[in-house]
Amino acid sequence: MTETFHNPIIEEGADPFVTAWQGNYYYVYSVDDARIEVSRADNIHHLTRAGKCVFRPEPDMPYSKQLWAPEIHEIDGDWYLYVAADDGDPVNHRMYVLRSRDKTPDGEYEMIGVLRAEPDCLAIDGTVLPYGGRLYFVWSGWESRENTHQNIYIAPMKSPTELCGARVLLSTPEYDWEKRGSGPTKSGKCLPAVNEGPQVLEKDGTVHIIYSAAGSWCRHYCLGRLTFRGGDPLDPKCWEKCAEPVFTEGEGAHGPGHCSFVKAADGKTDFIIYHARRDAKGGWVGRGMRAQPFTWDGDVPVFGKAASPEDDIEIPV
Repeated sequence: MTETFHNPIIEEGADPFVTAWQGNYYYVYSVDDARIEVSRADNIHHLTRAGKCVFRPEPDMPYSKQLWAPEIHEIDGDWYLYVAADDGDPVNHRMYVLRSRDKTPDGEYEMIGVLRAEPDCLAIDGTVLPYGGRLYFVWSGWESRENTHQNIYIAPMKSPTELCGARVLLSTPEYDWEKRGSGPTKSGKCLPAVNEGPQVLEKDGTVHIIYSAAGSWCRHYCLGRLTFRGGDPLDPKCWEKCAEPVFTEGEGAHGPGHCSFVKAADGKTDFIIYHARRDAKGGWVGRGMRAQPFTWDGDVPVFGKAASPEDDIEIPV
């Protein structure tokens, strides 16, 4: 059986991360950049932002402010929450890891600590890549403390809470479509070119990192793809970068990006969860949580374009 819904599922819901566990869907999000909540529903299109608080940082800590793009992952029976946070100065954004106290996705999380890589500079949008019996951490960060562009990096993990090796550059903005929205502004500020929001998507042993590119403040925000078909995940030569964007704006769905992936209730149909705006004018206001199914061409995902709010989207129930 199927039902239909229309996007957006939630009118205000940037950087959505959704995962499934024991027959339910869990949506983790930041509220006012000050606390983390998790909501639960029986299907993707029933998710809301009326969840429960799972973490509120104490004041005056390095991670007390600007909590961005949280994710939750089950690893060896424990649930971990990864989130970017700082002390109020965006330059100090780092990735932090927390662990659920009761081994559930929407339980209370305790702070474990920072995931620090060298050189120690801005790090956001971290996610976990399991491969070959090992864990790797993938995130977006600056090359140095001088912000000229944002890159995608990977590093090995000793455990879900600790890195154990040097970071490796996987992707930097190089194509014109990755650099849209960057450059000098009328006020004299220089906006960086951006690769961010990496997400892991796997099929038949092929691993993809789907990342967001261009400025999140403009209508040209979109998704790119890195593909790994074997070898060493820490070897950049083993990753192939797609020269074109793989997911772009549609009518009434502008600036689509910062995605996650989950199977529908039938356990077969793949859904991409992402944010986009109704308004093409840009900015960070009105980035609503959206979802739509996607298909495959062999081991390569085919996303199409972001669905219009008028489109009927079918979902298994």
